[in-house]
Amino acid sequence: MDKIPKVSIGLPVLNGEQFLEEAIDSILTQTFNDFELIISDNASTDRTGEICRYYQSRDRRIRYRRNETNLGGANNANLTFLLSQGKYFRWAAYDDICSPQLLEKCVEVLDSDPSVVLTYGQTIKINDLGEIIGGTFSPLGESNSPHERFLEIANRDHQCEVIYGLYRSDILRLTSLQKNYTDSDRTLLCELGLYGKFYQIQEPLFRKRYHLKNQYHDWRTRMAWFDDRFIGKIVFPNWIQIYNFFVIINRSPLTIKEKLLCYFNVIGPILFRNSRELLRDLKFMIVMAFHSDAWRKKRYAETKGW
Repeated sequence: MDKIPKVSIGLPVLNGEQFLEEAIDSILTQTFNDFELIISDNASTDRTGEICRYYQSRDRRIRYRRNETNLGGANNANLTFLLSQGKYFRWAAYDDICSPQLLEKCVEVLDSDPSVVLTYGQTIKINDLGEIIGGTFSPLGESNSPHERFLEIANRDHQCEVIYGLYRSDILRLTSLQKNYTDSDRTLLCELGLYGKFYQIQEPLFRKRYHLKNQYHDWRTRMAWFDDRFIGKIVFPNWIQIYNFFVIINRSPLTIKEKLLCYFNVIGPILFRNSRELLRDLKFMIVMAFHSDAWRKKRYAETKGW
């Protein structure tokens, strides 16, 4: 591209041929067109590379790279941001659909309100056929108080769809990005909430697709999506997240009072809310410890979605 675009979009993908073309088309037809699309192919073995090279040859806004080996899901997503140049940044998924005005509406919000670090539209849930199966319309992270935003975002009553909103790149660079453990996208959102407010645009601008390949039922075996070296290992994703909550609070620019209130949220309501999953981590440790390495690997392989 001849100049640095205002918006960068990062699209990490692994074997996404089924939905990838529809996702890219929805990005390229945005009414706001001052953007770059960075596609990072995580060593796909299907037609993903062929599809990406075809689109790259048609549109000079697209930058395509292929990893020689699978870097892990979160690492590949982070890479698209590290390669970006824009003032604003958005992650895209290979199986989701953006409404044509999504970027335009989000850019308007960030341009007009410097207190907002992340903006997003209402989400519509679709299935593998593109049929509507639900919607999520509740705003998130809009309080003026950092510790209130932190507690709300940490709550697991939402599925982190706002991770696909539009960020201020300079703020996102201050964070730890996504780490290699289950639900680290929620931790990233919590960290962003310590720097500023979120804003929901009251229009359905994003269609999130739910299908067999992107759903999981076990936090511990899901760790293999982040790094295949976790396969068969005893892991503690919920405890890792609690630890990282303390880390992001400590490294934030908050006042001492706000930090103390955030710490209290972790050792109080967050620990209480997540106590069942924290205990499941310990139960998983005991079960795995009494079985062979081969049994452990089979246990991971039988879990859907990673």
